[in-house]
Amino acid sequence: MKARFKTILLSAMSVIAAFSAVTYTSCNNDKCKAIVCAHDGVCKDGDCICKPGYEGTQCEVITRDKYKGVWNVFEKGTYTDATQYVISIDYTNDMTRMTINGFYNNLNTPVTMNINGDNITIPQQTVEHYVIQGTGSLTYTDHYAKHGTLTVKYTIMDTDNGKTNDFGVNPGSKPSVWSR
Repeated sequence: MKARFKTILLSAMSVIAAFSAVTYTSCNNDKCKAIVCAHDGVCKDGDCICKPGYEGTQCEVITRDKYKGVWNVFEKGTYTDATQYVISIDYTNDMTRMTINGFYNNLNTPVTMNINGDNITIPQQTVEHYVIQGTGSLTYTDHYAKHGTLTVKYTIMDTDNGKTNDFGVNPGSKPSVWSR
């Protein structure tokens, strides 16, 4: 009976030791154990998955902050001369959408743009008597806070005369360059 008790006790201790080793090893392999993702981001396999409107290794960057502010625009359209003017980009209630004020150097109504990381989309929209749509990409300078260049390719059609001014969308046209 003593031998049988020793065998049962030894077997039970072996099972407990094996279970403890597996549990300890699996807990130490949890790649998300020490990761904290900001702005409700979720860790998966050691990387943060950010909600729309946030980016960075730990979702610490609010994407739209890179765009907000005053930009100097230089552009030459397919039927307009080279010109320079100032626009401002402001927040909306949506983390992935912003408004452009002063677009095309004379619009009084804000133009909507969508942001996704370093890319923007100006969805097709009618503002005043213009139909506008386009895309753009941001080259952001980390060394000089809040400085960067936004290269925007867009078309704007005047519904009064039917003319379309092209800024980099079709061959032979040049994109609009926004900088700060």
